[in-house]
Amino acid sequence: MAATKIPKKVQDRLVAGLKRYQPIVGKLRERDISEADTVTVIKDMLTDIFGYDKYTELTSEQQIRGTFCDLAIKVEGKIYYLAEVKSAGTNLNDNHLRQAVNYGAHQGIEWVFLSNAIEWKVYRIKFGQPIDYEEVFSFDVTKLSSRSGDDLNKLFMLCRESISSDSLTEYHRHAQIVNRFIVAEILQSETMVATLRRELRKLFDGVRATEDDLRTILVTDVMKRDTIDGDPPKAAKAAVKKAVAALARKAAKNAAG
Repeated sequence: MAATKIPKKVQDRLVAGLKRYQPIVGKLRERDISEADTVTVIKDMLTDIFGYDKYTELTSEQQIRGTFCDLAIKVEGKIYYLAEVKSAGTNLNDNHLRQAVNYGAHQGIEWVFLSNAIEWKVYRIKFGQPIDYEEVFSFDVTKLSSRSGDDLNKLFMLCRESISSDSLTEYHRHAQIVNRFIVAEILQSETMVATLRRELRKLFDGVRATEDDLRTILVTDVMKRDTIDGDPPKAAKAAVKKAVAALARKAAKNAAG
């Protein structure tokens, strides 16, 4: 996905923030600071790097009645992100998300991030039965480069300035489409296999191969097994089928009009 255009003022803040906090964050694990102290560091980072007002837009657990999350990012009266914070020495895993996801699901809050100040994992809650969630992207602050557009873009998507542009939602949509499962499904389509057969016949005179032969080679010898079997490939198949049907409806509508 092409990097979002980051305003110069924001980019300067991101670069300065990385320069300031990477040495600090890099030492947190060996210092084995407490969860409460980690929350303090993350609040500072959300202010100095991501541009939120520490006193009006960052709400801590004891200030949110009935919730069980460590932080909430609240802008103009609306909670946009919930944060589950663990101590800097804790290895993050999905089990740490349960409280924040449960609260977010009941309050209609779509985004949750899990962090120990070093690692940041961003998740989207899937409102269904049962409630589910998926990781959208993650990063290790100590490994980011201020010269990398991709790294700065990841930071920018969590910035105060990105809330109005909905760039996180757009990034998630792009990631759902441009991935190995969708590509594998499209490669198996009649159109792609027919194109492959034509290219073979054009390049190698006298060579004959059926579309079934080529599809078998693709599935058994070319593509990785995890792009063929399992839930993600099934979801990819459904997504491609839905897109094909939508395209057909659009073509029929245009023809009728």
